[in-house]
Amino acid sequence: MADKIYTVSQLNKYIKQRFTDDIILNNVMLRGEISNFKVHTSGHCYFTLKDSSAAIKCVAFRSSAMRWRFAPQSGMKVIAEGYVSVYERDGAYQLYVQTLVPEGVGELTLALEHLKEKLGAEGIFDSRHKQPLPFYPQTIGVVTSRTGAVIRDICKVAGRRNPLAKIVLFSVLVQGENAAGQIAAGIDFFNKKYPVDVIIVGRGGGSMEDLWAFNEEIVVRAIFNSKIPVISAVGHETDYTLADLASDVRAATPSQAAELAVPERDALRDYTATLQKELTYKYCKQLEQKRSHLKILLQNSLLMHKDKLLVSRQQNLDMLTERLHKSAQLRFKDKLHQAALLSEKLQALNPANILKRGYSLIKKENEFVKSVCDVKKGDFLQINLADGTMDVQVIGIAEQEKRNNLRNVYG
Repeated sequence: MADKIYTVSQLNKYIKQRFTDDIILNNVMLRGEISNFKVHTSGHCYFTLKDSSAAIKCVAFRSSAMRWRFAPQSGMKVIAEGYVSVYERDGAYQLYVQTLVPEGVGELTLALEHLKEKLGAEGIFDSRHKQPLPFYPQTIGVVTSRTGAVIRDICKVAGRRNPLAKIVLFSVLVQGENAAGQIAAGIDFFNKKYPVDVIIVGRGGGSMEDLWAFNEEIVVRAIFNSKIPVISAVGHETDYTLADLASDVRAATPSQAAELAVPERDALRDYTATLQKELTYKYCKQLEQKRSHLKILLQNSLLMHKDKLLVSRQQNLDMLTERLHKSAQLRFKDKLHQAALLSEKLQALNPANILKRGYSLIKKENEFVKSVCDVKKGDFLQINLADGTMDVQVIGIAEQEKRNNLRNVYG
């Protein structure tokens, strides 16, 4: 007997987890016949998928069912893709369908839908990545078969619209095992080795299998990565490939691709003539506006009486000159006065003038005597007076301190 007792919910949850962990059951494709197909008010679809000896319940949620491109019906043979899991409430396993296609369409359609969803998630088909076509392309690169009608149609239309346009062909296989690689190589060739103004990638119509090379990922990415604008012209008007979605412009036919790539010469001439007329009109209008403005300026009172304007400026110049002259005189007088004051100070400090007031200069051996300490009894001195010099000998020295003492004693 088991050591532990589980509830039904726990068992169903455990079984569901085992289904989830299984790699095969997480992504499985089944072929079978639809029976008991019903659409709930919620938009979810419920049906049974069966073959000759077995059946499995299926559910498709509204978000998945909205992407289906056909209306499923009981008795229809289909290919369903999804994952197997357990509906815990009933303890029943069922297929949760994510993609459903009629069996007649085959696995190519299913693969196409998968690749389209993958590349779409990367933004490869977004309009923000689309490049505008050049206004006047001189060289057009064409990636297609040398022997097909596509290149003949493109050359015919391009030659009629503008004989000066140059068509360069990169011949490739347009169907078969090696076609996708050659088409991608042609696009890379024009981007890296032989620059052109625009690239046309195309072929004639055919079945899905015939056009499959233009659904290959390598071709789609080559178109997306092209620095040169790409026009797709694959199949006929009703045929759509992933190359059409990735290209900058989609043409319904190769002839239309040539019309989109090559502007008509006569139309260009008319457009150029229109631009020239418009330019001439704008030039004349602007010239007339400038003349009118100049006329208004010439009628200005100042310009009409320019002599008065000059007289006014001359008067201002005279006034400024007079002010400058007066200012210079004042500055000169001020400097003269300062020079006189400095001269008086110098005269007052002149030693000769000091001697005239009764002072004298005493030298000993050509050096001035500044203190009694500089001489001794018996020294010969030279006394300089205002009107001459005297040579004397020191016979006695009375220091200032002794004199002060005597003055204090005798009052």
